[in-house]
Amino acid sequence: MRKSSIRKRVLVTGGAGYVGSHAWAVKWGPFARGDLLNPARLAAVLKKHRPFAVLHFAALAYVGESVEDPLRYYRNNVGGTMNLLEAMRDQGVDKLVFSSTCSIYGIPERVPIPENHPQRPVNPYGHSKRMVEQLLSDSVAAHGLRSVSLRYFNAAGADPDGDIGEAHDPETHLIPLALEAAAGLRPRLVIHGTDYPTRDGTCIRDYVHVADLADAHVLALGYLAKKTGASAFNLGNGGGFTVREVIAAAERVTGRRIPVRKGPRRPGDPPALVGNAASAHRNLGWKPRHQKLEVIIDTAWRWLQSGKGNARRKK
Repeated sequence: MRKSSIRKRVLVTGGAGYVGSHAWAVKWGPFARGDLLNPARLAAVLKKHRPFAVLHFAALAYVGESVEDPLRYYRNNVGGTMNLLEAMRDQGVDKLVFSSTCSIYGIPERVPIPENHPQRPVNPYGHSKRMVEQLLSDSVAAHGLRSVSLRYFNAAGADPDGDIGEAHDPETHLIPLALEAAAGLRPRLVIHGTDYPTRDGTCIRDYVHVADLADAHVLALGYLAKKTGASAFNLGNGGGFTVREVIAAAERVTGRRIPVRKGPRRPGDPPALVGNAASAHRNLGWKPRHQKLEVIIDTAWRWLQSGKGNARRKK
């Protein structure tokens, strides 16, 4: 991961997400347990640690679940961020990097998707992230907030050194599900929808390695030290793979056949999401170092084989 020249304390929200990871993954600095829906606890943490900036990962992030329980997603993702922004304002913290998503674009008119593409989310999760970006923009004039929204495409892979990796329960992401099927940890992989208007009927996604996402956040902190206002950048590799192509790549990496079963579409899934990250390259100096799909899958496969992810799920 990229090292930052900034030597100041940063608050990272999100102990249960992918990039924020779990409590066991906190390698540097103190860990504070709390909830963004608890304003008093949030204010106390900010007052105690007095961070230079906030990396805001905390959010509920299951698309299908957001369709089934939208109010919970708005309460947590939007309401929690409102509490965070109010606490930052009261404690004089004026820099925030937000973990946003390509889901704010909805069904794209064109791919690769640029940042100025119309935002028409097709699920409550995407709507909640779009609402947060609006909160950040409105807070610029009102409170002098400086923010960068990083619109991830599909985060994937694991730490190349094997220290941290994906440990969701339940797991819903394609690559770890495919690898678990290859390892015999689940009977088969379900392909959700085979009738999309794509080259083989399955969804197309742009996979970006989690270590490259981490680099982008470090670069965004440096950007905020010099820039004012609210900015947003796509983070993707600019190339998309279908579900079937990902399965084939996983079979090449593992040397094992992956049993599959066709299933219905999941509510709220766009046919294709591929990002244009030229603005992040130009303004942040971000260049992903793990672009090949097989490299991304290989780091996830080595993490799964280590057994660390399964052990962490049980804790």
